[in-house]
Amino acid sequence: MGSAFDAACAAIDRANAEDPAGQELLYGRRMVDWTLKLAPHASEELLLAARAQHLRRWTVPRSTYPEGRTGYLKWREGLKKFHADALASIMAEAGYGADAVAKTHSLLVRKNLAPDAEGQTLEDAACLVFLQFEFAPFSAKTEPEKMVEILRKTWGKMSTAAREQALALPLGPAELDLVKRALEITGPPG
Repeated sequence: MGSAFDAACAAIDRANAEDPAGQELLYGRRMVDWTLKLAPHASEELLLAARAQHLRRWTVPRSTYPEGRTGYLKWREGLKKFHADALASIMAEAGYGADAVAKTHSLLVRKNLAPDAEGQTLEDAACLVFLQFEFAPFSAKTEPEKMVEILRKTWGKMSTAAREQALALPLGPAELDLVKRALEITGPPG
């Protein structure tokens, strides 16, 4: 990794350190940790996309979009482009060329996820960060049946390797019960 990578990482971290809730800097680091666990020789582009997964996310609140599922989905799609565009600016300023910028942009907006191993790794890392760090508090305020559906969808996005990692996470009894219920719906792991 060179000076452009270091400069881009520092810029992402500076931007995310401005988060008033103090969550996005930690989230970016957790994404990188999982990415490296899943792909020890990950490219710079994949590592930057992982670190910038929620780049300045707090500046685009959910409340700026309509209520309901359609509004939520539009917000999520808008965020992907927002994160990708913000990272593109950081990378260009750090000295990356158009090809590297285009690759991270594609990763963040989730283009061609299925045939792209790096895109799948990024998705796996996001799912594992959710399961390891966000699942318990989120499930505590979410109806169990809705949580089972969320877990089912999360499971469907993950590769076999990520599913194995997920099953090895130290979850509490309530979370394990929800996972078990979700897997009964989707079938056995793998």
